[in-house]
Amino acid sequence: MADVTTRINPLFLRDEELRQGIEFLYFAYREFTKEPDTILFEQGLGRAHHRVIYFVGRQPGISVSDLLSTLRITKQSLSRVLSQLLKEEFVHQRPGLRDRRQRLLELTPKGVELERKLTENQRKLLARAYREAGAEAVEGFRKVMMNIMNEDDRTRFPTNTTPPLAGWRGSGTGAQ
Repeated sequence: MADVTTRINPLFLRDEELRQGIEFLYFAYREFTKEPDTILFEQGLGRAHHRVIYFVGRQPGISVSDLLSTLRITKQSLSRVLSQLLKEEFVHQRPGLRDRRQRLLELTPKGVELERKLTENQRKLLARAYREAGAEAVEGFRKVMMNIMNEDDRTRFPTNTTPPLAGWRGSGTGAQ
């Protein structure tokens, strides 16, 4: 009887294909950040500000501790970025209800508008790419991206392939 097991094609694991994958990520990321970088530059902000604005907008009321856990940056780095966003009124900070030492962050209306502008082009790029690639390719992309992430970050997403819930939280719980 013939062996009918399917063999995995190892061509995508060759050095040239892996290097091409690195280049795909580089050029895609460059395009993905081009328009937001221009908007940020006009505001005197950078990519670190963009990440804070994005995740605070995605999770209104996120604690500083959870934001640190999500971004995996030092308190000093976050402090520098966050102080500018607070001063320029893109972000509002309030104490926690149960623990007054906790600092909870939300976007101000000015911050909501900036986040919308920064994300609008990125959403269009992804929507176009997803539409052109098709559902099977989108599923493959999600699998690849999930397998690039570290295990802790993977837990932020449901085990199926649906997008994460709007209220997901980072794993940090300490007061900040």
